[in-house]
Amino acid sequence: MVPPPDDEHDCGWKAYSAAQAAKLDEQNAKLSDLTEKLAVVTAKLDELSKRSRGHRSERRRSPKMPPPVAPKSDPSEAEKKRRASAELRNTKLETEIVAVPVPPEGCRCPNCGGDEKIRNVGFEKPSTVYEYVPGYFRRRIFQRQTLACRCGYIVTAPAPDRVGEKTRYAPSFIAHLVVAKCSSSMPQYRLEKEYRNIGIPMSRSTMCGLFHRGAHELKPLYTAALGLVPLAADVHADETSIRQIDIKKKAYIWDFVTPELIVYCYAADRSGDTPKRVLGDSQGRLVVDQHTGYNAITKPGKRTRAGCLAHARRKIFENSEHPEAKEALDLIGEIYAIEHEAKGAGIVGTDAHLELRKFRSRPIFAKLLCWGRRYRHSFEPRSGIAKAVRYLLRNHRALGCFLRHPTIPPDNNPAEAGLRRIAVGRSNYLFVGHKESGEDHAILYTLVASCEKNGVNPVAYLTDVLTRIQTHPASRIQELLPHRWKPPDPPTHASAAMGA
Repeated sequence: MVPPPDDEHDCGWKAYSAAQAAKLDEQNAKLSDLTEKLAVVTAKLDELSKRSRGHRSERRRSPKMPPPVAPKSDPSEAEKKRRASAELRNTKLETEIVAVPVPPEGCRCPNCGGDEKIRNVGFEKPSTVYEYVPGYFRRRIFQRQTLACRCGYIVTAPAPDRVGEKTRYAPSFIAHLVVAKCSSSMPQYRLEKEYRNIGIPMSRSTMCGLFHRGAHELKPLYTAALGLVPLAADVHADETSIRQIDIKKKAYIWDFVTPELIVYCYAADRSGDTPKRVLGDSQGRLVVDQHTGYNAITKPGKRTRAGCLAHARRKIFENSEHPEAKEALDLIGEIYAIEHEAKGAGIVGTDAHLELRKFRSRPIFAKLLCWGRRYRHSFEPRSGIAKAVRYLLRNHRALGCFLRHPTIPPDNNPAEAGLRRIAVGRSNYLFVGHKESGEDHAILYTLVASCEKNGVNPVAYLTDVLTRIQTHPASRIQELLPHRWKPPDPPTHASAAMGA
């Protein structure tokens, strides 16, 4: 840049220089802003690249071999557990005893050559083999007897139990269909192939009708389960998206986990109306992430909000390329090691567990907060590690709620695990057709997941309640919920003979 030759133009030159300097400052500001945006986009691109490669594990690699783990129990206790597992397996499996005789060529003694002295002296140690017998469906034709009196009286044997009227499919068939989709996450086009291969040609429209009919019959049970959620002192909640084919925006499935049940709710949006409708003005603890939809039910006088330490750890782990992140990950690992120790000692949820957290976990959590304050201003504000530090410090009270209540864990993993079946199903059947279909899915997901939570066979449970719910008193409907359900008594020999 060459200055003008005449001194009389100094004022014009100064104005020109000031304008150029202002323009340069403006360009530098834009360049700085673009650099920050580029860093954010690069971080998002790296995260998407990691997800596309399919490796999302948050397990850390130890730089050295861990010390040998001491046995948790003595050999006698381990032997008792093995025997108990074997007894449980033997009682649930159909057992067939097969007598294996010695082949004819082995019945002659090789020493004396005679077979008269060969005698039966018992059996050798039995050999156990587990076999797979392909499952099958059967068609049962009920020939109902009809009696008539000369006076005109006519009586006919009762019809078999059905789910609805004029259907050819028994409750056990509908139970298998529901569990195959809500537990095994099999879409209906795959079930169509499976049924065809075993000799039952069935269209997808028929399967869809049976699925929704089962949800309609079981809706009173879902309503009863939904009514028990506000009564629980500790509730875990989370949500995940799902596509509804007749709307453009995402729909959502929420899950509310109590010690006995997993209840799902379907909603067309992610607003706070769903948790407000489910939990209302109930009191207790609510373990959730920092989604603002839960703010309406975590106000003073309502539920206490408990945070998820796993969320804070995940944000730090995603930026573990920074050397400063190792200290925080080690501290969080120590907290979980203490929780694992409490679980091994069998004191989870007790006063002893609270004392353990008070004297050992609380100082570690305080060190974690000190780490966050130390590095609060050490990173670029829009970077991932800076956001992780802010998340930890802003939500420190909710994240430390587990230090004050022994009955809640330090994370929201129970609710996230409950949504795993939704995510797997979403990747298989892709979408729901309409709002009523989403609500029916929530009903059946609730009952199947609650069965698995309480160790109940969902096929046996649904087969039973699909029949009993039609005559069970509405005032005692909670007796049929999975955690209170009692299987029916096995039929006696006399009744079995009459049924045959």
